Amino acid sequence: MRPATTRHAYDVLRRRILMTMIMVPAVPFLLALAVGVHHFNTAVRDATLQRVVRIAEDHRDAIQAFLDERRADLEFIAASWSFDELAAEDSLAAVLDGLQRTSPAFVDLGVFNADGVHVAYEGPYQLTGRVYREAEWFRHVLERGHDISDVFLGFRNSPHFVVAIASGEGAERWVLRATIDTALFNRLVEGVRIGRTGEAYVLNRAGVFQTERRSGGELMETAPEDIGLGEGGDGVVTAVSRDAAGVRYVWATTRLNDGNWLLVVRQDVADAFSPLHRATYIGLLILVGGGAVIVLLAVSFSNRLIRRIQRADAETRDLNQQLIVASRLAEIGEMSAGFAHEINNPLQIIRSEQALAETIIRDLRASGALAESADVADLEDSIQQIRVQIDRCASVTQGILKFARRTESSAREVRLAEFVPEVAAMVSRKAAVAGIRLAVDVGRDAPVVTADPAQLQQVILNLVNNAFDAVEARHGVEGGEVGIGVARADGRAEITVRDNGTGISAADLDKIFTPFFTTKPVGKGTGLGLSVCFGIVESMGGTIRVASQENTGTTFTVSLAAAQREKELEARS
Repeated sequence: MRPATTRHAYDVLRRRILMTMIMVPAVPFLLALAVGVHHFNTAVRDATLQRVVRIAEDHRDAIQAFLDERRADLEFIAASWSFDELAAEDSLAAVLDGLQRTSPAFVDLGVFNADGVHVAYEGPYQLTGRVYREAEWFRHVLERGHDISDVFLGFRNSPHFVVAIASGEGAERWVLRATIDTALFNRLVEGVRIGRTGEAYVLNRAGVFQTERRSGGELMETAPEDIGLGEGGDGVVTAVSRDAAGVRYVWATTRLNDGNWLLVVRQDVADAFSPLHRATYIGLLILVGGGAVIVLLAVSFSNRLIRRIQRADAETRDLNQQLIVASRLAEIGEMSAGFAHEINNPLQIIRSEQALAETIIRDLRASGALAESADVADLEDSIQQIRVQIDRCASVTQGILKFARRTESSAREVRLAEFVPEVAAMVSRKAAVAGIRLAVDVGRDAPVVTADPAQLQQVILNLVNNAFDAVEARHGVEGGEVGIGVARADGRAEITVRDNGTGISAADLDKIFTPFFTTKPVGKGTGLGLSVCFGIVESMGGTIRVASQENTGTTFTVSLAAAQREKELEARS
């Protein structure tokens, strides 16, 4: 695949992974956020309305209790004093003085006969003798026995309202009336504080202000809003609507004064639902922040995943190349085995000719035909050197044949005292070239084991070559040491390969025998060597273990059962 095509394929895959990683968490995140915001909004809205309702109910009860107490004060006086006693001079002043000590809400006190004539009065105005027969409050008190009037001007031409009760029967019927301090009552009603914009006020059935409104509304003015004055019973009615100025308010209305008055509690929507607005802003911040986190994590993870895929693809390509190289090396190995076999034939001929030359020289010397001289000595030395080099070539070719031979596993007794030095000799030249000191510690009493020599040779060579790589990686061409040793341990033979190389990390120790796992850089190893060694040793009934420390070194120990003859000799000894 061409590089441009490969990059395009990776880009397409990256986009798909990125979109998937964004959408998968984003959808439940948005749903959860939407559901949470909806429920929170509903809860806050309900809580706000319930709070306004509770305030309206509590305030209604407080105002109604104030009015009921004033009426009860008058009823107590009417029950305690007769008409004639109250109408007597100076009597009403004493009674009013007692009332005002009980409550500062009373402004004045007056007594009326059945015709509505103000027969006695105590207060700041001159009202004695005035006739109230046509006054609305007077008619109501005669009809119901008591009345709390709307705010009116009356003879005093000043906004006020009165509490009145009727006593007696027929022609003896009379009325006791008290004026309530309008400013005090106004402060009582306005005493509600809800946030920055909350307020309370009282309207009569005609929508006329009975108390002042802070946001605009004087006594006896008509309220500009239609808030359902004729609706509702004893409960609280709530609504969210705009006032005459176009400002949205939360309203709560409830009846008091026998349904003649309407208590209104209201608060600006922006003020009332400020927690909801804050929660909305927080939700938006969470949405933006969460979305940004999701996108950043998705970009990061998708890039990391693509890089891993690219590395895996690169490792796959490298592994394919290594397999190709391994195949070629196998072919070269087979060819080298053939070459070694072919070289043995001329070596045998050379050995025969060398032996013939030695025989001829001995015969000539015996017959006296060959006199001793420096030339003859040099000739004999050359023939001897030829024999040494023939033996060396034969040793090399025999080693190649042993290593390259591909036969079925054939277990036989292997004398480690001879076998291990032979294997070490095969890598001694490589160690010398790399500047590695190769130490072999094998005593003459080394155990005999039953194993396939070729496979055991493969295991030892693999461990030694790995040790060479680790030593070169840490020390370069100076200071590297690799040791091969053989020892007895509880009837078993232990072959150790130790080095002072880079070592293996604790995290990798449990994985080094896993197929295709390698700590070498890409192109330096296939990750199959140790797993093959593990399988070979296990098939021989042995074990292989490793001890390592980073930047200190590694020791591999191959444990094999000693041959039966060895065990018998050890038991007899």
